Amino acid sequence: DDKQEEAKSRWKEGNFNVYLSDLIPVDRAIADTRPAGCSEQRVHDDLPTTTIIMCFVDEVWSTLLRSVHSVLSRSPPHLIEEVILVDDFSTKEYLKEKLDKYMSQFPKVKILHLKERHGLIRARLAGAEIAKGRTKCNVGWLEPLLERVRLSRAKVACPVIEVISDKDMSYMTVDNFQRGIFTWPMNFGWRQIPQEVIEKNKIKETDIIRCPVMAGGLFSIDKKYFFELGTYDPGLDVWGGENMEISFKVWMCGGEIEIVPCSRVGHIFRNDNPYSFPKDRVRTVERNLARVAEVWLDEYKELFYGHAYHLVLKNLDVGDLTQQIQLRKKLRCKSFRWYLENVYPDLEAPLVKASGLVRSQMTCYPSFKRTPHRPFWTESSVLPPQAPCWLGGQLRSGDRLGLRFSSISVPGTASYLCGYSTGVRCRLTNIKR
Repeated sequence: DDKQEEAKSRWKEGNFNVYLSDLIPVDRAIADTRPAGCSEQRVHDDLPTTTIIMCFVDEVWSTLLRSVHSVLSRSPPHLIEEVILVDDFSTKEYLKEKLDKYMSQFPKVKILHLKERHGLIRARLAGAEIAKGRTKCNVGWLEPLLERVRLSRAKVACPVIEVISDKDMSYMTVDNFQRGIFTWPMNFGWRQIPQEVIEKNKIKETDIIRCPVMAGGLFSIDKKYFFELGTYDPGLDVWGGENMEISFKVWMCGGEIEIVPCSRVGHIFRNDNPYSFPKDRVRTVERNLARVAEVWLDEYKELFYGHAYHLVLKNLDVGDLTQQIQLRKKLRCKSFRWYLENVYPDLEAPLVKASGLVRSQMTCYPSFKRTPHRPFWTESSVLPPQAPCWLGGQLRSGDRLGLRFSSISVPGTASYLCGYSTGVRCRLTNIKR
């Protein structure tokens, strides 16, 4: 009907159901989704005040207003120093004088209109620079976060991020006991704590969860501590990888990242970014992640490049890293091996080294051929699937086997040599060193 057609035609305005969003009141009521027991928890009466920073570019009017209203209506007024809206050079007319006029009714709300496009990462920093002390907030969301920061200024507290459907705007809870993780090549995701671990450690739904990697958009951090850490790497562009960088930096340099189950915030997860990137989105994110790998992963950066070997082939320019490397030394940060052993021990991170002459007959999947100047394999459509091929090459002492390959033992089968970036899977039938 006409309503469905209008909803469909307006989808691209925000990459969600903008038509339906505009019909929902700015002070929308939502259920209290906190675990039982959260409302009885006590917090100190001298919690620090906070500044809420929200960054946007060409945001939909109704969702922006609901975000601000939910923060103001669901937060104790004495804990809110200010709410800073950072407009990252929006082009929509309603986000200029109309927005300024609407927000003028709220004394604590300030708007920073950037004069040029900064990108999400630098827009956050612009807001942090002027802050004194982020979305749809649920009841009681703020106090548990500030309580953790009060206990230790080196704690970074994150709420449980619940889902607002991009299709029907419904508010959905998520599974408990989830934590932020990453898989190679630094892809962020959520993973539930195994049930046997929950039972063994008698973890309750209200217990704080140690989080190897934060999602990035929703967290509470002491401002002075944030700047002591060097904020974000200024060489990161627009969006992507900043959550990895700040997570490694916090953990390896003496801090902690926690998920606070009694703090709940809803977020619209969209399938695509409605805003543009100065450069191609994928290239921007890949470059950002490569900068993070070069500074923070130590020898484990080989695993990152092994899963993303195309970055090596095209000689990606990550820019000058001098400042970030010096910062890591200044902060006396621990090694990435320490991070793996103490923070994220369940990450598969095999480093395999070999020396001498390696010869092997292999069966490769899908289709690969040997190039004249490379001892290993590059993508090709010449050979049919499962075509036999030969591997041979001279390795020097200390070289990693296959440069971007790792040996993995599969229970009940022979060992395999796996090429991460291409998905090549080859059975080793003979090796000579």
